[in-house]
Amino acid sequence: MNVDVPSPTLLQQRPFVLFWIARLASTMGYHMLAVTIGWQIYELTDSAFDLGLVGLIQFVPAVVLTLLIGHAADRYDRRLIVRGAQSTYVLAAVILIAALASGHLSRNLLFGVVFLMGCARAFEMPTAHALAPVLVPAALISRAVAAWTSANQIAVICGPALGGLIYVLSPMLVGIVSLIFFTISITFVTLVRVKRAPPNREAPTFASVLAGFNYIRTRRRLLGVITLDLFVVLLGGVTALLPIFARDILSVGPVGLGLLRSAPAAGALITSIVLSHYPVERHIGRKMFAVVALYGVATIAFALSNSFPLSLLVLAALGASDALSVVIRFSLVQIETPDDKRGRVSAINYLFVGSSNTLGEFESGTVAAWLGAVPSVLIGGLGSLLVAGIWMLLFPDLRRIDRFEPADVKEKRT
Repeated sequence: MNVDVPSPTLLQQRPFVLFWIARLASTMGYHMLAVTIGWQIYELTDSAFDLGLVGLIQFVPAVVLTLLIGHAADRYDRRLIVRGAQSTYVLAAVILIAALASGHLSRNLLFGVVFLMGCARAFEMPTAHALAPVLVPAALISRAVAAWTSANQIAVICGPALGGLIYVLSPMLVGIVSLIFFTISITFVTLVRVKRAPPNREAPTFASVLAGFNYIRTRRRLLGVITLDLFVVLLGGVTALLPIFARDILSVGPVGLGLLRSAPAAGALITSIVLSHYPVERHIGRKMFAVVALYGVATIAFALSNSFPLSLLVLAALGASDALSVVIRFSLVQIETPDDKRGRVSAINYLFVGSSNTLGEFESGTVAAWLGAVPSVLIGGLGSLLVAGIWMLLFPDLRRIDRFEPADVKEKRT
């Protein structure tokens, strides 16, 4: 008699659950600090360009450190790298708390804190993305990506909203609470146990360091996925300008700013929860391009809105579309990349995808300084739609992807 063996679930994967909690806590603390820093910079300088500089300052470490990060993530214990990055968040929070307590807060000090956080995030994000897939069986990777995304979205909802509320009581208290979250994250990462072959610690060569670039270059689907998000987010980002919308356009103050920052994550969270139970299995390529187009439309709607409730609604739609796109893109990257190259590929993916958020903030701030916040966001939304159309023509194989399947397997079948 055949007995059906129940399929494993994500909740049964203790290392992944621990790492999920660590991700939640770390991202909560990060976004609480981001709300405080963004509001303080705009209060001190009243400059859209300075808000854009926050993104540029975070972008620089990702560019300079990409090859080092990727090599380290494939050669050393990824948990140690993640803990080191989170310890740097702790240092940034302590500096901010001390500056607020002593009354020595300044534009340059805030930029210094942003730089520290940018360096830490440049190490943390690609290393964490490379570590997560080895914590679950291969069959659960796409669901793990959706659950991993949900942890981020929960934090992006709760972190800014909580940060905005606490900021009204005391800006310094925001730093203290974020410090607690970083400590929790470090503790849970320490508890994670990884069943993974010992990493290859051979001496680095020029070829081994560049292996991630070469791997992506020879796989059109990966190249198309990574560069699509790079240009869409580069043009369509609105996060850096939210303090302007909160104070000058919608008149909702720091609490409203926290809600605006949380709204995209609310839409993304709902989408991620649904995808963790009902993953996308068919017509993957077409669905990815459809939600990228929706992202552009939602960005345009936000630019034209003068209503706070409507702005929250379209930001939620923006976040929902981005979440589906993220799950598809990151699942493709992780499934098609062997573990011995995941660190280097994830570092490049972060450079192209994750850092496009920060570079996009600089672009938005610069255009807003020239033309105003509303035209800047409007141009970004139109640009996102244009990029989606061009990429459908440049990467037809990407549009025709039906299922999550390694390219090598597909080539053997055909």
